[in-house]
Amino acid sequence: MTVMKKTLLLCTVLLTFAFNSLYAQMLGTEKYDRFYPGKLWFDTDGQIINAHGGGLLLHEGTYYWFGEHKGEHSNAALVGVTCYASTDLYNWKNLGVAFSVSDEPGSPVERGCTLERPKVIYNKKTGKFVMFFHLELKGQGYNRANVGVAVADKPEGPYTFLKNGRVNPGKWPQNLDKTFKNKQFDKNHKGWSDEWRQDVAEGMMVQRDLEGGQMSRDMQLFVDDDGKAYHIYSSEDNLTIQIAELTDDYLDYTGKYIRIDPAGHNEAPALFKKDGKYFMITSGCTGWAPNAARLLTADNIMGPWTRHDNPCRGKGADKTFNSQSTYILPLPNGKFIFMADRWMPSNPIDGRYVWLPIEWESGMPVLRWHDQWRLEE
Repeated sequence: MTVMKKTLLLCTVLLTFAFNSLYAQMLGTEKYDRFYPGKLWFDTDGQIINAHGGGLLLHEGTYYWFGEHKGEHSNAALVGVTCYASTDLYNWKNLGVAFSVSDEPGSPVERGCTLERPKVIYNKKTGKFVMFFHLELKGQGYNRANVGVAVADKPEGPYTFLKNGRVNPGKWPQNLDKTFKNKQFDKNHKGWSDEWRQDVAEGMMVQRDLEGGQMSRDMQLFVDDDGKAYHIYSSEDNLTIQIAELTDDYLDYTGKYIRIDPAGHNEAPALFKKDGKYFMITSGCTGWAPNAARLLTADNIMGPWTRHDNPCRGKGADKTFNSQSTYILPLPNGKFIFMADRWMPSNPIDGRYVWLPIEWESGMPVLRWHDQWRLEE
């Protein structure tokens, strides 16, 4: 056999092996050993992972991934919240629907409602798993801006719906200047003008929503080192992030909350802590289209918070690599994974997951694109 024929044969064998390996991986018959940001991701049964806008919980050595179940033609909640389990973060087993929407007409979680960004935390005192999610009532668009609360005895559920509503009705934020609590804001200020933005920053929408409670849309839950839990959410028509302290059972609010970057137009908050300092990556508000990420930092979770430049670097940084933050996972080894979604409104189920390692420069988190990467690197 000539050298040329041997070379062609070797190339054919290698290509065949690569194709078969990929096909087997797609069918769930071969394990993943690395992340492929933005690529199709299949569970251990060979089905596309369907857990969008999600978050992770580590419990007794197993990671649980909760997310929105999406269909092909609608972003409405037609199924509920799905749950997947993994011990290595690469390979995920579908545990089914952790929280199901209701077929009862008029239920706050009626099939067809909007249910987004579910997050789950574990309460060591009560032994309960607590789920919060952004909830919009069926047929009412994004006007209600409620938070839904559900609870379970096991991480995978089933979760029982407890209640929904807005945040801290009748309560003022701790860091709102007292002089603005009774200010008469000028309703003639044109939207998005400098005067209007100043009104928002001074608490115009807090005052507007005081009686019924503060709006809650894109959200996260965070449990601090002392066991205190917090609800972080986009409020005031997505113009201001708020952080609200939860009661010891994680099912309600203590009444203490703050505003972050008032009138800064932030959503998709993802908060984490490193070496006693708090970091939060957010996005701007451009609908389903991606935009540049933002970074905020604080020495105390209840502020003050400082806003910084985009933490992304390199090609695609101005669009957060065509994705939007949803959660940041701390790992036992001290590293962190930035979790984001690449939304696909024309075919929601095809929304891709972008998981990237957080790097550090001068004590600040940095994100760079990787076609593939491993936790061990």
